[in-house]
Amino acid sequence: MSPLHLSFYSAFTLSSLGLAFHRTHLVSALLCLESMMLSMYITLSIWPVENQAASSALMPMLMLTFSACEAGTGLAMLVATTRTHGSDQLHNLNLLQC
Repeated sequence: MSPLHLSFYSAFTLSSLGLAFHRTHLVSALLCLESMMLSMYITLSIWPVENQAASSALMPMLMLTFSACEAGTGLAMLVATTRTHGSDQLHNLNLLQC
């Protein structure tokens, strides 16, 4: 495994561990999700170049589109949660009351 692949795999793993274990604020959860998307985007951008496959060249653009939609939805949720609950801490949220 090359050092480049190892760095992207470790970035994805660390961001997923950060999402799993450090769930205090909604902003930190959104940042972990964005770093996961960024590592997946870079990996999908490098993969067709390494394998010389032109058939999957549009996959990074699709991933970037989904990442932008996810970021917009996450920020809208952050603003709505902050306005209704007064903070962005996740322990204040109760999904049964929504």
